[in-house]
Amino acid sequence: MARKYSRKHGKSGSKRPIKKSLPVWLSYKPHEAELLIVKLAKEGKNSSEIGIVLRDTYGISDVRILCKKKISQILEEKKIAPELPDDLTALIRNSVAIRKHLEANHKDQTAKRGLTLTESKIKALTKHYKKTGKLASEWKFDPERAGFFTK
Repeated sequence: MARKYSRKHGKSGSKRPIKKSLPVWLSYKPHEAELLIVKLAKEGKNSSEIGIVLRDTYGISDVRILCKKKISQILEEKKIAPELPDDLTALIRNSVAIRKHLEANHKDQTAKRGLTLTESKIKALTKHYKKTGKLASEWKFDPERAGFFTK
């Protein structure tokens, strides 16, 4: 599938295993994996970072196969899910960083185009999340208020 704002087709990246069954060597039970997810979430990690830590440190390659739920579903059940989805938060952080860069570099046309593309992605994702009910219908992206998203 092509990228949204260029006609390039990305080919690189890790591939998921075809086999949809638990590895024989995995010693963790679903309850233990959920406890690990809650612990990592309380440390301030988002769901993608939690998945990477579980894969690299604990050897849990796919939480969905083990627990029959996604990481975000587990966080919602435990009531520690963030109010904004991770992909939207990442785009907002990116937008804030580009705006900060543009304050110092007014003539950077490439950055201005990047800001336009990023904010249009934010708008599209917001529309999708409002339609699916993950965001409140009155939620609106305000670039002036978005400064608190930087880490």
